[in-house]
Amino acid sequence: MSEINRSLILLKPKQPFLDWSQSLDKEGNKFTLQELTHDSIAYLIPEVWEDADQEEFLKSNCEILFEEQLAGWWTDEAAWPKQRNLKMFLEWFEVEFHSLVFDLCDEPIRVFEDDEPDQAER
Repeated sequence: MSEINRSLILLKPKQPFLDWSQSLDKEGNKFTLQELTHDSIAYLIPEVWEDADQEEFLKSNCEILFEEQLAGWWTDEAAWPKQRNLKMFLEWFEVEFHSLVFDLCDEPIRVFEDDEPDQAER
Protein backbone atom coordinates (compact mmCIF):
# COMPACT_ATOMS: atom_id res chain seq x y z
CA MET A 1 0.00 0.00 0.00
CA SER A 2 1.33 3.40 -0.91
CA GLU A 3 0.23 6.90 -0.18
CA ILE A 4 -0.20 8.96 -3.34
CA ASN A 5 0.36 12.68 -3.75
CA ARG A 6 -3.30 13.50 -4.22
CA SER A 7 -6.26 14.41 -2.11
CA LEU A 8 -9.82 13.47 -2.88
CA ILE A 9 -12.99 15.46 -3.18
CA LEU A 10 -16.35 13.74 -3.03
CA LEU A 11 -19.47 15.50 -4.34
CA LYS A 12 -22.91 14.41 -3.20
CA PRO A 13 -25.96 15.93 -4.86
CA LYS A 14 -28.41 17.86 -2.69
CA GLN A 15 -32.12 18.55 -3.21
CA PRO A 16 -31.68 21.42 -5.75
CA PHE A 17 -29.70 19.09 -8.05
CA LEU A 18 -32.37 16.42 -7.69
CA ASP A 19 -35.11 18.96 -8.45
CA TRP A 20 -33.25 20.15 -11.55
CA SER A 21 -32.59 16.61 -12.80
CA GLN A 22 -36.20 15.59 -12.32
CA SER A 23 -37.43 18.69 -14.17
CA LEU A 24 -35.55 17.48 -17.27
CA ASP A 25 -36.82 13.93 -17.33
CA LYS A 26 -40.27 13.80 -18.87
CA GLU A 27 -40.14 9.99 -19.12
CA GLY A 28 -40.72 9.50 -15.42
CA ASN A 29 -37.29 8.20 -14.35
CA LYS A 30 -37.45 9.53 -10.83
CA PHE A 31 -34.55 8.95 -8.50
CA THR A 32 -34.52 9.68 -4.82
CA LEU A 33 -31.84 11.81 -3.21
CA GLN A 34 -30.60 8.71 -1.40
CA GLU A 35 -30.17 6.91 -4.74
CA LEU A 36 -28.25 9.86 -6.20
CA THR A 37 -25.87 10.09 -3.24
CA HIS A 38 -25.33 6.34 -2.86
CA ASP A 39 -22.43 6.17 -5.33
CA SER A 40 -21.23 9.75 -5.62
CA ILE A 41 -18.46 10.91 -7.92
CA ALA A 42 -14.99 11.27 -6.43
CA TYR A 43 -12.21 13.38 -7.93
CA LEU A 44 -8.48 13.15 -7.30
CA ILE A 45 -7.12 16.64 -6.79
CA PRO A 46 -3.79 18.20 -5.82
CA GLU A 47 -2.90 17.66 -2.17
CA VAL A 48 -5.04 19.81 0.12
CA TRP A 49 -4.30 19.88 3.84
CA GLU A 50 -5.74 23.10 5.27
CA ASP A 51 -9.32 24.38 5.35
CA ALA A 52 -8.18 27.57 3.63
CA ASP A 53 -6.70 25.48 0.81
CA GLN A 54 -10.02 23.64 0.46
CA GLU A 55 -11.86 26.95 0.12
CA GLU A 56 -9.34 28.19 -2.45
CA PHE A 57 -9.64 24.94 -4.42
CA LEU A 58 -13.43 25.27 -4.52
CA LYS A 59 -13.28 28.92 -5.58
CA SER A 60 -10.90 28.03 -8.41
CA ASN A 61 -12.59 24.80 -9.52
CA CYS A 62 -16.29 24.94 -8.69
CA GLU A 63 -17.21 25.89 -12.26
CA ILE A 64 -15.50 22.87 -13.83
CA LEU A 65 -16.83 20.56 -11.11
CA PHE A 66 -20.33 21.97 -11.55
CA GLU A 67 -20.14 21.48 -15.33
CA GLU A 68 -18.86 17.91 -14.91
CA GLN A 69 -21.76 17.07 -12.62
CA LEU A 70 -24.33 18.63 -14.94
CA ALA A 71 -22.86 17.00 -18.05
CA GLY A 72 -22.89 13.64 -16.32
CA TRP A 73 -26.64 13.98 -16.05
CA TRP A 74 -27.67 16.08 -19.06
CA THR A 75 -25.43 16.99 -22.01
CA ASP A 76 -27.63 19.75 -23.46
CA GLU A 77 -26.03 22.84 -21.92
CA ALA A 78 -29.10 24.92 -22.76
CA ALA A 79 -30.88 23.15 -19.88
CA TRP A 80 -28.11 23.91 -17.37
CA PRO A 81 -28.55 26.70 -14.83
CA LYS A 82 -27.20 29.88 -16.39
CA GLN A 83 -25.70 31.70 -13.40
CA ARG A 84 -23.52 29.06 -11.78
CA ASN A 85 -21.26 30.22 -8.96
CA LEU A 86 -19.70 28.93 -5.75
CA LYS A 87 -22.75 29.80 -3.65
CA MET A 88 -25.05 27.83 -5.95
CA PHE A 89 -22.54 24.98 -6.17
CA LEU A 90 -22.55 24.62 -2.38
CA GLU A 91 -26.35 24.71 -2.37
CA TRP A 92 -26.47 21.90 -4.95
CA PHE A 93 -23.66 19.65 -3.63
CA GLU A 94 -22.31 18.44 -0.34
CA VAL A 95 -18.53 18.56 -0.56
CA GLU A 96 -16.19 16.24 1.32
CA PHE A 97 -12.41 16.64 1.23
CA HIS A 98 -10.10 13.76 2.11
CA SER A 99 -6.45 14.67 2.48
CA LEU A 100 -4.91 11.20 2.54
CA VAL A 101 -5.30 8.84 -0.41
CA PHE A 102 -3.75 5.39 -0.47
CA ASP A 103 -3.42 3.05 -3.43
CA LEU A 104 -4.09 -0.55 -2.39
CA CYS A 105 -3.51 -1.96 -5.88
CA ASP A 106 -0.31 -3.30 -7.37
CA GLU A 107 -1.12 -2.55 -10.99
CA PRO A 108 -0.61 0.93 -12.44
CA ILE A 109 -3.48 3.38 -12.65
CA ARG A 110 -5.09 3.48 -16.11
CA VAL A 111 -6.15 6.89 -17.33
CA PHE A 112 -8.95 7.13 -19.88
CA GLU A 113 -8.86 10.39 -21.82
CA ASP A 114 -12.13 11.86 -23.12
CA ASP A 115 -10.85 12.42 -26.63
CA GLU A 116 -8.61 9.35 -26.97
CA PRO A 117 -9.91 5.84 -27.47
CA ASP A 118 -6.75 4.30 -26.00
CA GLN A 119 -5.80 4.46 -22.37
CA ALA A 120 -2.55 5.55 -20.85
CA GLU A 121 -0.91 4.10 -17.75
CA ARG A 122 0.45 6.29 -15.01
